Amino acid sequence: MQYVNLGNSGLKVSRLCLGAMTFGFNFRNIGAVGQEDANTMVKKAYDAGVNFFDTADMYSFGESEEILGNALKTLNVTREKFVIATKVRSPLSEAAMNGTGDVNNVGLSRKHIIEACNNSLKRLKIDYIDLYQVHGWDLSCGLEETLEALNDLVRQGKVLYLGVSNWTARHIMKAMYLAKAKNYSPFVSLQAYYSLVGRDLEHELLPLCNEEGLGV
Repeated sequence: MQYVNLGNSGLKVSRLCLGAMTFGFNFRNIGAVGQEDANTMVKKAYDAGVNFFDTADMYSFGESEEILGNALKTLNVTREKFVIATKVRSPLSEAAMNGTGDVNNVGLSRKHIIEACNNSLKRLKIDYIDLYQVHGWDLSCGLEETLEALNDLVRQGKVLYLGVSNWTARHIMKAMYLAKAKNYSPFVSLQAYYSLVGRDLEHELLPLCNEEGLGV
């Protein structure tokens, strides 16, 4: 396995990352991987040298985080061996998803970010998150409120590094300059859709990441 620094940070991650979006049974028919199968997948990945594991609080409304946390525990190795990534922003209940209630259980407000982070830590059964990623743009919340809340989590030691997922180039650049001006912890990585048939990433996002030192 090859290992690289994540962007300009000192964090070393395996070139292959195991994504846990299919862990759980309640996520839009994307996957239905239970605990036993997840344990097998995580062990095979770890034995092959993978140290980087990615999930999100929205995947099966938290069940993916729970299953991943349990699977990592079964390996019986120290927490420091893993780089665990998760995400915040998306609705975490059916009511929040369809707009019928639970109005603060979604978005990038200070309230939701702090509460979501604490809940992710509990589900993953860890004391800190290596890479905490904002999972999409939030039109209803000011960017400075979001960045300040994320910075507080880093200062508290609950999060080590910050990343962004599914943002446009202009939003990423705006956030990076605001973080620099306010002396907030910066984003170190971008997670975005990329495939042989979906290559929009190449137009603006990849050049931006190359210029600004973001890992992809």
